[in-house]
Amino acid sequence: MERLPVIDAHNHFFPANWPDWSAKFASPDWPWIRHTEPGKAAVMVGDRFFRAIDSACWDASRRLEHMDRDGIDIQVISATPVLFAHHREAAQSLECARWYNDYALEFCQKGRGRLRALCQVPLQDIDMACEELSRAMRAGHLGVQIGTHVGGRNLDDEGTVTFLQHCAAEGAAVLVHPWDMLGAERMPSYMTPWTVAMPAETQLSMVSLILSGALDRLPPSLRICFVHGGGSFPYLLGRLENAWRHHPVARGFSALPPSQYKGRFYVDSIVFDQRVLRFLVETIGETHVLLGSDYPFPLGEDRVGSLVRESDLPAAVKEGILCHNVCRWLGLNPGDLSSAPDPAKEYTYTSGD
Repeated sequence: MERLPVIDAHNHFFPANWPDWSAKFASPDWPWIRHTEPGKAAVMVGDRFFRAIDSACWDASRRLEHMDRDGIDIQVISATPVLFAHHREAAQSLECARWYNDYALEFCQKGRGRLRALCQVPLQDIDMACEELSRAMRAGHLGVQIGTHVGGRNLDDEGTVTFLQHCAAEGAAVLVHPWDMLGAERMPSYMTPWTVAMPAETQLSMVSLILSGALDRLPPSLRICFVHGGGSFPYLLGRLENAWRHHPVARGFSALPPSQYKGRFYVDSIVFDQRVLRFLVETIGETHVLLGSDYPFPLGEDRVGSLVRESDLPAAVKEGILCHNVCRWLGLNPGDLSSAPDPAKEYTYTSGD
């Protein structure tokens, strides 16, 4: 039986080092990295601590070891949104994006065919963003990662919609990741920006695309995925639908009720609970949930793919989440992706199991 590659669509990298942007651009509070001990580092934003990381972020060999451990054939890597620089001058953000995008491809070259990349773009300037997306796609990226907003502009902003139209024309997969979360002044403690605001950010971005009518204007060929299981969107879809049906103001400019747009986007599987995973598959659709992990961060899945593999979902649905749906989102066939783990290991599966 043919063995299908297992593909993790949502994980992140940090370079071991990158340019001193604060010095280069003569402005403060750029992200930088401080190595604290062998294999460990702290990401800083100016003088502020942002996140502790380890060498899995920049060491391809260690990453591959973890992929072998977890039975992951392919990772589609993306930068961490703190590197976006959307609040900077567009030319500065473009220079950063080019550097990180080129680095990502160099990093993939060390992955023995098992790493692919999504680029980043200076989304505050749509012309620059479109130009960099095209350059990155020609260089070998499979798509782009964007945030849930640019400053005060949600994804229904006309410029962002123009960029998404360009993504569809280029055949670029789009990964939407929450960042710079709302309500920060009310969430100073307990990691609530990650546990409360991140899901809300993702829901807001999805609702903005639907109710603004943007999805009605965007081509069906756009392949867009919202991470973290679509945030709070799937679980509050009934509330959104009820408002749409009973309050005309809640309909915005969408041609259809919100539930009718579920087939227009993908979500990943990072929900950490079997009951929630089943609900997610039932709500969004078994062909539109794909494997994601948030590797290598602590809020990610400890053993990538275990939630899906250990679920009671039918084998065909598991295969879709672990392979087919990811390939469809990327615009690839499973045969276009190489695989390296030993098929004799117990974590592998074959089509028709």
